[in-house]
Amino acid sequence: QVQLVESGGGLVQAGGSLRLSCAASGSIFSINAMGWYRQAPGKQRELVASITSGGSTNYADSVKGRFTISRDNAKNTVYLQMNSLKPEDTAVYYCQGSIGVVTTTKFYRYWGQGTQVTVSS
Repeated sequence: QVQLVESGGGLVQAGGSLRLSCAASGSIFSINAMGWYRQAPGKQRELVASITSGGSTNYADSVKGRFTISRDNAKNTVYLQMNSLKPEDTAVYYCQGSIGVVTTTKFYRYWGQGTQVTVSS
């Protein structure tokens, strides 16, 4: 019923930038908070940044000042602008959203399939 599709990952040199996008589609009547998580090999998945429907944001300490999360509510899309990338930012990045489904009028947490970000030194 609902899908989150990420794009924008890739290989970049340290100090470079990437912009991730995540578009939600399906039988959606509303979207609350959305966020980006990441998981590096051998590590637990961690929150990178989140944004409420009203635009309030929250960032992990490790990315503050370098990453910016934003959303376009009309397009049901959330973005993650990543600047000054470091090798330790290498991970699979996942989009997550709290999405209201038309058929049940309830909110559920959905995840995207993940997109690989690799930062070379």
